[in-house]
Amino acid sequence: MQQVLHYSAMKTGVGYLAVAGTAIVWSALAAQLVTRVGVKPVLVAGMTALSAGLLYFTQVSVGGTYVGDLLPGFLLISIGIGFSFVPISIAALAGVQAAEAGLASGLINTSQQIGGALGIAALTSIATSTTNTKIASGSSLPAALTDGFQSAFYGAAGVAILGILVALFVVRRRDLVDAIDAELALEAA
Repeated sequence: MQQVLHYSAMKTGVGYLAVAGTAIVWSALAAQLVTRVGVKPVLVAGMTALSAGLLYFTQVSVGGTYVGDLLPGFLLISIGIGFSFVPISIAALAGVQAAEAGLASGLINTSQQIGGALGIAALTSIATSTTNTKIASGSSLPAALTDGFQSAFYGAAGVAILGILVALFVVRRRDLVDAIDAELALEAA
């Protein structure tokens, strides 16, 4: 937004409120849905929305606009964030004994922080490499930056699609139900 569309820092920050503000709403809805339909369907829906938002951003153009090129992707990503983080947290803590809840919570938070940092580093490398290659071949800076960002969004979308596959084929609903049932039985006793 700042480097290609020439938004000020304030306008850019306000533009990101579409993600932050709506992710809160979607997280609340996801928490309710998890109790009705389970972790796995909500997680798959979240990862699918996240993937769609990232793929949408691969189509951003140099002459794009906020409403046409950014806002739809931001809204899809906010759904993805809300519908992914809530079920992941629930799944990670399912079946954990009360005495170990702090440790388990710390591990998931640390994993998210380290994963995010490594992901940003990898995607920044992809974007920078593509941008530098485009500049060297004579592209204008805005066009080269846009191409670099598009490459990074393709990489991010690939990881998100891998997340869908993990949610579909690795997360087993029965394991989550057994862990939650065991926890409820302990609480009732």
